[in-house]
Amino acid sequence: MNNKFHGMAVACGLLLAASAVQAQETIIKVGVTRYQTHAKTTGITGIGVPAGADADVGSATTVIFVGERLITPNIGVELVLGVPPTIKSRAAGSVYFLGEVLEAKNVAPTLLLNYHFGREGDSWRPYVGAGINYTRFTGIKSSLAEHVEMSDSVGPTVQAGIDYLFSKNWGAFASVAAVKVKSDLVAQGSTVLKTTIDFRPIVYSAGLSYRF
Repeated sequence: MNNKFHGMAVACGLLLAASAVQAQETIIKVGVTRYQTHAKTTGITGIGVPAGADADVGSATTVIFVGERLITPNIGVELVLGVPPTIKSRAAGSVYFLGEVLEAKNVAPTLLLNYHFGREGDSWRPYVGAGINYTRFTGIKSSLAEHVEMSDSVGPTVQAGIDYLFSKNWGAFASVAAVKVKSDLVAQGSTVLKTTIDFRPIVYSAGLSYRF
């Protein structure tokens, strides 16, 4: 996974460097985002684990910071960073009575190439984008095991949004994105527990923008 992250970092650097040379405009955004999971797991397996053991993965709200360089008036390179939210999971299925069993923070930088419709200076400008997301899980805790590992995830991202300018420099934005995030979990305690979590998040964001 380190190689994948390194590759993403290199690609990010090259794209941002290229955009810096040709950039027409820089856009900075700060907003609130809702990380809405639609997770499915492969079930929880391990010695002594009853059949039908599973887990429900919760959603979270956090703050995001976005930087975009417009290479042309319509095409921009965007990097999204957020304050890592805490994602919590509760036992489900045959072990629902165990309650909350896992929590972790997800660090998830996302690099996107956007296309902005309309013309420079328009008050309303919808946009669409596609790119890549890297998610790393940190601060992992479980009531069922002392040692828990969750694999990193690298997957595609698509988004659609709209920008609104209420002055030359200041504006607002709203967007929705679909992200592919999947992680293999291994917990080692009195027994070894395993599962794969497909988070399938839909991410809703809104906030203020400043361009220069």
